[in-house]
Amino acid sequence: MSIGPVTRERIEQVSSVIRTYVRHTPVLSVGAQDFGLDGGPIDLKLEYLQHSGSFKARGAFASLLTREIPKAGVVAASGGNHGAAVAYAAHKLGIKATIFVPTVSAKAKTDRIRSYGADLIVGGDLYADALAASEEFVARTGALPIHAYDQVETLLGQGTLGGEIEDDLPDMTTLLVAVGGGGLIGGLAAWFEDRVRIIAVEPEMAPTLNHALAAGKPVDAPAGGVAADSLAPRQIGRLMFPIAQAHVAQSVLVPDEAIVNAQKALWEHARIATEPGGATAFAALLSGRYVAEPGEKVAVLVCGANTTAVSFG
Repeated sequence: MSIGPVTRERIEQVSSVIRTYVRHTPVLSVGAQDFGLDGGPIDLKLEYLQHSGSFKARGAFASLLTREIPKAGVVAASGGNHGAAVAYAAHKLGIKATIFVPTVSAKAKTDRIRSYGADLIVGGDLYADALAASEEFVARTGALPIHAYDQVETLLGQGTLGGEIEDDLPDMTTLLVAVGGGGLIGGLAAWFEDRVRIIAVEPEMAPTLNHALAAGKPVDAPAGGVAADSLAPRQIGRLMFPIAQAHVAQSVLVPDEAIVNAQKALWEHARIATEPGGATAFAALLSGRYVAEPGEKVAVLVCGANTTAVSFG
């Protein structure tokens, strides 16, 4: 399959390729008052129920099904969720996978990667360290790199979520999306263009897109905080950045305390168990960092659930 620019047409093509491998995840409508907020219902797109525990499965299958795979297999660097998704997709397709993650990666994520049979290498403090190690592995072995966000196939795969959301919520006016490297919001912004307001939400301690938008180009940003294993690359993706400049309406930063409070509130009031990165978009609403205007029909993407926050032991 020939992959071109990140457009609605290309996203639709990829959607037809991966459709049988990914779930159409549900939407839950909750009352704002349940969370102490004013306004009407809030629609939660529960993508954390996707295979491997996050939206990342879409991009992983898009890459593995549209690219030629060498005998050495595939390799990915990840904070955890992308690695789990590539490991899952490779397992389903009978492909050898090697995954590099930093020491900050949560145990729930490394355990999931191992459960899919991938070779897991843990080292370095941050995602950037895992990426450097994976690049050396590619040079040595000839394995195919599957980038977590700065790759056309990844953007196209994540963009397939846009068509699903549009089918589920045709009256939506605003979509809040957590941002790490930007693969998800880049794909979604390419799908929706300006038909809905796309709001980027990032941790204050990992303001990757926020700093890039201010500088007019991708720049180094802090990479810490409670969501560092999913939302803290050194720079935003270069492929998605012009898409964000054109189609992301607003950038919002939230403190770690708000992210943890959002995790707790989603569990307490909706029995949604999500990791910090998965709760970050909802944190913008709960903390008041984003306040919907009267008449706005707001949807929030709950994007990841690889956490041990809820124990059944």
